[in-house]
Amino acid sequence: MLSPDELSRYSRHLNLEGVGREGQEKIKSARVLIIGAGGLGSPVAMYLAAAGVGTIGLADDDVIEATNLQRQVLYRDSDVGMHKADRAAERLKAQNPGIHVDVYRTRVDGDNIRELIRDYDFIIDGVDNFPAKFLINDACVMEGKPFCHGGVVQFHGQVMTYVPGRGPCYRCIFEEMPPAGTVGNCLELGVMGAMVGIIGTIQAMEAMKYILGVGELLTGCLLTVDGLTMNFRKVKFPRPRRDCPACGRKHP
Repeated sequence: MLSPDELSRYSRHLNLEGVGREGQEKIKSARVLIIGAGGLGSPVAMYLAAAGVGTIGLADDDVIEATNLQRQVLYRDSDVGMHKADRAAERLKAQNPGIHVDVYRTRVDGDNIRELIRDYDFIIDGVDNFPAKFLINDACVMEGKPFCHGGVVQFHGQVMTYVPGRGPCYRCIFEEMPPAGTVGNCLELGVMGAMVGIIGTIQAMEAMKYILGVGELLTGCLLTVDGLTMNFRKVKFPRPRRDCPACGRKHP
């Protein structure tokens, strides 16, 4: 049930075809886990909190550094040295006191990820390295959890969504991790802060569409975004790979 204050706060949603009161109640009961409270996780968390997602989980063991402030918009100069998950939770609760935020100040790894994601409806990949991205994919496939992948480097970004039984997983498309040192990261190559905001906001939209059951998710395709030309391109991958070591066994 929505309180009088919630009916006022979310009035623009209530007037929106495809949401309405029933949809807002779905949002209120939803549980979304964001793995990585950095550049991608910041806009995702802020928009999901503003939308009224009832429970948001934040998993990150890093502390805030001055170099983060160029793109991780949840944080302020005075936050440097504080734990990201703790500070992010405080900001989200200040933004919307009606939501609940679970904090996991831990590094997500093979020992804890399956238990961590099990209680959530949708997972956000907000990490910045290949081993963690493959880990999130494989755990979500094994647990039957939908998730949205996002990645950014320099002026370029990409997004895809995996839903069990509705298309290929991340490993179907990228197959194996590139050898160490062959692909530059944001530390080496740089990243435009606004580009991270674009991709993170798209991830938040994917989560909202999944919760509400509206629109077309980025399943079966990879959306690539060139920030310099503003060219948005969908590359279709309609079928899972039968030899995919993650999800192939789930498809005859």
